[in-house]
Amino acid sequence: MVLPCPRQNGYLHRMHAENTTHRPECASPTVTVLVQPEGTRLVLPRPKTARQLLEALRLREETALVARDGELLTPDRQLLPGDDLLVRKVTSGG
Repeated sequence: MVLPCPRQNGYLHRMHAENTTHRPECASPTVTVLVQPEGTRLVLPRPKTARQLLEALRLREETALVARDGELLTPDRQLLPGDDLLVRKVTSGG
C-alpha cells in the first residue's frame, strides 16, 4: 500500500520483511516502524515524538505502545532519524 508523503509529494509505504525497497521520492529523514500484531513494516517521514508517530498511524496513546531497542517510550520522547521502532497495539478484554 502506498500513501502520500506529507512532504515533497513523496511516499511512505508499507513494506514486508522480504521487501525493504525505499522510495527516494520521500527524501526527508525517516523512521522504520514494525506494527504488531499485524507484522506490517512501514517507512515514515520522521515524526518528532512518539505521540506524533501514534497520531500518524491514527492510534490513540491508550491503545498502543511505542518501543525503541526494547525500551518503552513515553509519548513525549523524541524520535531520531533512522530509528527502528516497534508499535504494539494493545487491547484489554472485558
